[in-house]
Amino acid sequence: MKNITKIQLGQNGPLVSKLGLGCMRMSPIWGGSAPDEAESIATIHEALDHGINFLNTGDFYGAGHNEMLIGKALKGRRDDAFISVKFGAIFHNGQWLGMDLRPTSIKNFINYSLTRLGMETIDLYQPSRMDNSVPVEDIIGTVADLVKEGKVRHIGVSEISADQLRKANSIHPISALEIGYSLADRQIERELLPTAKELGIGIVAFANTAEGLLTGELKAPLTDNDYRNHFSRFQGENLISNLEKVEVLKALAHSKDLTPTQVAIAWVKEQGDDIMPLVSMSRRSRLPENIAAMDIVLTHEEMNILNTTFAIGAIKGSTYLQR
Repeated sequence: MKNITKIQLGQNGPLVSKLGLGCMRMSPIWGGSAPDEAESIATIHEALDHGINFLNTGDFYGAGHNEMLIGKALKGRRDDAFISVKFGAIFHNGQWLGMDLRPTSIKNFINYSLTRLGMETIDLYQPSRMDNSVPVEDIIGTVADLVKEGKVRHIGVSEISADQLRKANSIHPISALEIGYSLADRQIERELLPTAKELGIGIVAFANTAEGLLTGELKAPLTDNDYRNHFSRFQGENLISNLEKVEVLKALAHSKDLTPTQVAIAWVKEQGDDIMPLVSMSRRSRLPENIAAMDIVLTHEEMNILNTTFAIGAIKGSTYLQR
């Protein structure tokens, strides 16, 4: 496998890998047992070996389990990694209760994260969502104070509006915007993405396969216990219609001897030098396919087919990305 190229995260920001490793799936997020710890750690090590230095986590992933896992994996290798941590989401017994973005809470969260990670500084620290419960000035101002204290190096944001992004960046330079972005979820192209580009803010794009819709492996209907049944995109006629569009993606991928997942990641990668596909993995076996996607070149004709088939609004129904 080739090493991943680097991009600059925001204006005058740090150099990070063009492909990011999402570590969420290495922890029990929606209940159940955690994946094999040794395999998760081995996946992080192999990713680092191939130049994937951007590791993404949240203090609420597995109630701190994810941070402790990353801390264990990075013993002796801290300088090889760039750590991105989200905060603010509150869960109880696997159920989401809401957000806590109060300054006093943020100051509490950061210390617990640093302890679990076994580190003195977090490279990128960001609220996991802005819900208007606390003024943007108070949230970003508090994290800016943490930068002054040396506990945080750079500030990011996630799941935010264009207006909130402008306000946040006026308080302290924002290095990165973490947001869902894929062929199936292109609504950020209307306002949020142009705003981020105007401000020189890097994009960390998660959910590249739209909760598995773009993998080419889904069939209708989903099994009764599939969590995606809660989203209208995966229900009834919506899913049937959406899977018809995925057939176009599958055919294009097949013509290039690629997987639909690889083409979906490549499409995100092609949206700009300031955009990083963030791909969740918990097994080393997933690395070769995802790394290879970063070298895929899509022709103008192929991009036109994808952009037309998956135009904004073409996918019926919504998911958690539309709030």
